[in-house]
Amino acid sequence: MTDSADVVVVGAGTLGGWASVFAATAGAGRVVVLEQGRAGMGASSRAAGIVRAQGGTPATVALGRWSIDFYRGQQAAYGTDSGFRALGYLILAVTDDDERAGHERVAMQLALGLDVRWLAPQAARSVSPTLAELGHRGGSFREGDGHIDPPRNVRAYSLAMARTGVELREGVAFRGLRLDAAGRVTAVETSEGVIATGRVLLTGGPSLRAVGERAGLRIPVGAARHTVAVLEPDEAFEPPHPMVFDLGAGLYWRPEEGGLLFGWSDPDDEPGEARAVDWAAYERYRDRLGGFVPRTRGSGLRRIWAATIDYTPDHTPIIGPAITPDGRRLEGVVVAAAAGHGMMWGPGIARAATDLLLEGRTDVLDVGELGLDRFDALGRSRLATDPVTLPYPSERD
Repeated sequence: MTDSADVVVVGAGTLGGWASVFAATAGAGRVVVLEQGRAGMGASSRAAGIVRAQGGTPATVALGRWSIDFYRGQQAAYGTDSGFRALGYLILAVTDDDERAGHERVAMQLALGLDVRWLAPQAARSVSPTLAELGHRGGSFREGDGHIDPPRNVRAYSLAMARTGVELREGVAFRGLRLDAAGRVTAVETSEGVIATGRVLLTGGPSLRAVGERAGLRIPVGAARHTVAVLEPDEAFEPPHPMVFDLGAGLYWRPEEGGLLFGWSDPDDEPGEARAVDWAAYERYRDRLGGFVPRTRGSGLRRIWAATIDYTPDHTPIIGPAITPDGRRLEGVVVAAAAGHGMMWGPGIARAATDLLLEGRTDVLDVGELGLDRFDALGRSRLATDPVTLPYPSERD
């Protein structure tokens, strides 16, 4: 083998891109990123950019906080940034169960030191003036949450990769791993040949299941359609105007280009790769948005798109060593998946996964429960489902 690298990262989305930068700045040596298409051209450039620390579990709170701190410090660290704006984030309660669960969630977050508070309906309208008076019970709110600009994020990690000496190989597909007799990785096979290496990070978003199969792994990651639309400009939506999440329906909205961006994932949708807009679903979610934000009923549609995002059975990220279906650990190989929240948790996941790959431990969060060993042979997780995520299809792809 004439080619070699100290670290090979599979996938140049948000996870793979930032992980490669973290590896390079940690002094890992030669870092090579394999991307079968073009960097960031999957979900990373087609997301809505939601970023919040109001997670449903201690793990996702930690990932959200770390990622927000990272976004805030990008310009100083790399001379570029992902366009983070702390507009605030309101998670609405619509039903009695929403309100009860919301108060329990806030208590958990406060115990972790998160600066979050519960707003009664009138107080919720004071931070989100276009919100309807009826149809909700207020919700949890954090001023430091907000959003990034997804295309700008792709540009940011692409520039950071170039400036830190990461070698990006676009149009090069991952084909598999080579292992020694002890189960340690010795090389990766690609569509352009073999690269000798002792460390590999596997990412891939909705294609991670296929990546895992090529590596001899069973990674229970599914694919689902996610749709985002932007309405015509309206001065009523000019910032300051927070992100708002109708948790029960998986509908969210925020300011964008002078108008309002809104998006959703439909739990009744068929799982799998999808980029076509489901116009019937658009009408349903547009109508629900109009109930919460009456001002949008007369707004024209400026643009709309659908992208394929990833999800896991428990809606929780995967961060841990590669483990084969028969329970054998592949030394030198780490798996990372964002469970459809690459903008929100991506930098934190990338940092934790890079730490595991290089040092065998991480200070970002406790990843002991986040590995592949939490899933059984049917892909069922021993963890409870994260309660603050989009409602993905119930069956895996």
